[in-house]
Amino acid sequence: MKILLLNGPNLNLLGTREPEIYGSKSLNDIVIELCHFADSRGVELIHLQSNHEGVLIDHIHQSKSNGFQGIIINPGGLTHSSVSLRDAISGVALPSVEVHLSNIHAREPFRQTSYVAGVVLGQICGFGAKGYELAIEALCSHLSV
Repeated sequence: MKILLLNGPNLNLLGTREPEIYGSKSLNDIVIELCHFADSRGVELIHLQSNHEGVLIDHIHQSKSNGFQGIIINPGGLTHSSVSLRDAISGVALPSVEVHLSNIHAREPFRQTSYVAGVVLGQICGFGAKGYELAIEALCSHLSV
């Protein structure tokens, strides 16, 4: 099984940006741990982080032809603003899971709306980096049914 892991704007700052909200681990540390976790379950995890909406959309568009069976995405701030990202996920019709480190529903009102939520299998938020592992488990379970 091959899963695409996408992280959006500002997630490259993990570990230094508001650690009281997002935790103290860097994105690189999280991805290394996730790759080991995925590998132990027979999953090839390919990661991309970009601060550019179009780059994320291009990778989503190419995901099916690149052999991915599913997508895990933390859209960062694009969660609350990007119809284009939502449409890209919907357009490729791959099973996808939305992940957020913090509980977006317990934060500022503008963060409580996700444009992506309506086109993914589910949303995992509020469990820190553990949310990515939960997303891998959820996709594996969904894809093996």
